[in-house]
Amino acid sequence: MLGIFLLLAPLAARAQTDEIQVYDATIAPPGVFNLMVHSNFTPEGRTTPAYPGAIIANHSFNGTLEWAYGVKPWMEQGLYLPVYTPYSSKRGGTIDGMKIRELFVRPNAQQHKLFWGTNFEFSFNYHYWESRTFTAEVRPIIGANLGKWELIYNPVVDTDYRGGLGGLQFNPESRIVYYLNPKWDIAAEEYDGFGTFNDFSPLHDQFHEVWGAFDHYGHTWDVEAGAGYGLTAGSDKWTLKLMISRDLNKKPWRPHFHL
Repeated sequence: MLGIFLLLAPLAARAQTDEIQVYDATIAPPGVFNLMVHSNFTPEGRTTPAYPGAIIANHSFNGTLEWAYGVKPWMEQGLYLPVYTPYSSKRGGTIDGMKIRELFVRPNAQQHKLFWGTNFEFSFNYHYWESRTFTAEVRPIIGANLGKWELIYNPVVDTDYRGGLGGLQFNPESRIVYYLNPKWDIAAEEYDGFGTFNDFSPLHDQFHEVWGAFDHYGHTWDVEAGAGYGLTAGSDKWTLKLMISRDLNKKPWRPHFHL
């Protein structure tokens, strides 16, 4: 699958995103459903669309419902439905599309000093959300648990199925976490968009944002929130994010088929 994917090509420019998150290889336990609500607001962002007809980032609010199911200790199936924008300039509220994903990880990642995984994501988009109807990503996950510290790197590669190897777009993400206690942590994150491998964008057009974030691990709900600051003209000046998640069942559920 990965070999076929790498023959495809990516998006021409980094547009809006419904998910601002560095993956750490944590997944739902087998048989457990999880729901995460992603909400992102851009109080000060790019005032011109990434391509003609695209949603304008400035003052936009967007998000998604991420439904996940633990298939195996090493696999989680995910569905983003719907991807939506409650408000954007000149367009108002819109339904933007949907995504499915397959996430493969080292089982019980948080119990190991080194962990890893790979996420495959396939998207259906309306024209104002992405310039192409069908897009995808491969997201490797590389991480290290160092006591109270955790280091994570996601060298994300995106595609819109055009352009060959050189047309793949490189959008890496990274995160440094410090655990204050079992219920709270603080983190520094970076999200980057360099452009295509065969033609990296000029620095001022690239996407580079640095973030401060925190996580709270509650009895019922987990919360992650943060604020990001853009370093280049190709980034949004300020972006806010909020993610709220919980397991939907305590007793593992497995489908039963009778032939």
